[in-house]
Amino acid sequence: MRFFYLFFLWLSLQTVHSQNQFVPDDVPYKTALENAKTQRKPLFVMLYADWCPHCNQMKKEVFSDPAVMDFLKKNYVCAWKNIEKEEGIALRDKFNTKSLPTFLFIDPGTETLLYGLKGELKKADFMTEVNYALNPKMQLPYLEKEFLADPGNSTKFFAYLNTLKKGKDRTDLSIPTHIYLNTQSDAQLVSETNWRVIANGVTDINSREFQYVLNHQKDFAAVASQSRIDRKIENIVTELLRPYVDNLDTINYYKQREIAKSIRLQKTDSIVFKFDLTLAERTEKWQFYKKVTLEDTEKFVWTDASFLKDIGQTYLKNISDTESLKKAITWVKHSLELNDSYDGNLLVARLYNKIKDKKSALKYAKDARVICTAMTWSTKDVDDLLAELNKK
Repeated sequence: MRFFYLFFLWLSLQTVHSQNQFVPDDVPYKTALENAKTQRKPLFVMLYADWCPHCNQMKKEVFSDPAVMDFLKKNYVCAWKNIEKEEGIALRDKFNTKSLPTFLFIDPGTETLLYGLKGELKKADFMTEVNYALNPKMQLPYLEKEFLADPGNSTKFFAYLNTLKKGKDRTDLSIPTHIYLNTQSDAQLVSETNWRVIANGVTDINSREFQYVLNHQKDFAAVASQSRIDRKIENIVTELLRPYVDNLDTINYYKQREIAKSIRLQKTDSIVFKFDLTLAERTEKWQFYKKVTLEDTEKFVWTDASFLKDIGQTYLKNISDTESLKKAITWVKHSLELNDSYDGNLLVARLYNKIKDKKSALKYAKDARVICTAMTWSTKDVDDLLAELNKK
């Protein structure tokens, strides 16, 4: 009897759980659009993917709440689209969606985006936003119209920009940003307000505004701070190069790389160095990887113990000439001066083993084992290396 009682309790709990589990309605987009027109309601669309943890958390914590769904169904016609399926792909491309989850609030008559949100939100924040999306004076078409009627008005610009960026990535902010900045002279750019505009919306490394920042860093540091200026410069170089590395587009990467290098600052050259290595690894261009590291490792990452070990690990796996491996040993040994570690000692031992220096390999392997034992970690990897070395 006890077994049956527990079984039925478990079954009832599973039933309750399944009842509270949100399952998206698979209503065709065109049907939802027509329903929204008929009911004279905005169309609400969630773009998601099954593998997206933030999407799943929103389903679990927000859309499983009956009060949330009642509000949405009362005020909107709702559709839920997986971006890996046909309609979801089309909507993702149509609205230039780059983040998940994304929530689109659409005028069904014109298919104009009224409002947009991206990312995971808590229930209270989500409900605040879906209420804002119903207010015509908080919607994008109204805010855009107000801004374009007076493009030099920073208050109207920020009202539009701050709403736009709730659902768009930084690159999508560029057009209104430059419309506003075109109303400002070079001298007017140096202000706290205009620095905020540049920091939020300028993404073009060749733009007048960014080049002016580069050439007047002290002036901008006086109204912002040097750390904020540095961060903007680093971000704009990162935003310039990362897409080409992610897409393994070597031709365009090297073109844009020259633009980034033309800035001639240590911090930007360091970013280029790291992107060079990432692209070389992903395309398995080991001669280029070796060239870049031999030239610039000590210049750009000499104080970064973790990065020095990463380079050493890459040399262990992919570089074979003895002189280059000796240089990698120097880098990893320097990482140990910065931060003595088990993995660093083991890596040096393996590098020495690769160039057939048994004596040095044994020394560092033993040092690695001492650290490993003291930390009560598994000694299997270092024991295997020691056994290999002792056979030679």
